[in-house]
Amino acid sequence: MNKTSMSRWTIALAALTLWTSFAADIDGKWTAQIEGRRGTQTEVLMLKATDNGLTGSLQGGQRGPVEISNGAIDGANISFNVVREFQGNKITQEYKGTVSGNELKLTVSGGRRGPAEVTYKKE
Repeated sequence: MNKTSMSRWTIALAALTLWTSFAADIDGKWTAQIEGRRGTQTEVLMLKATDNGLTGSLQGGQRGPVEISNGAIDGANISFNVVREFQGNKITQEYKGTVSGNELKLTVSGGRRGPAEVTYKKE
């Protein structure tokens, strides 16, 4: 193998390792304290990176967990939707943000209130 081929393999392996480390960082349980009408509530986000993107669930408030949809991860950037039903109406919230170490900063838009910033911590 010549130097050029070896360099390409090294770069490809480094890129794959970097991608895998980002994917591994997102896997697991994330929690956030959310201020609401009923005071502070804990929201739990369970995430797992897959070959096709991002899967998981979100639980908070009085309702049970809701599966996320349209999950995507691209390096440190993530996005997904949560669809809930209230009084016969489906409401979609969009989550977009970045992961850095044990912190996940997301902007939540859609639903009953305007865009909100939420920071989750990995457990």
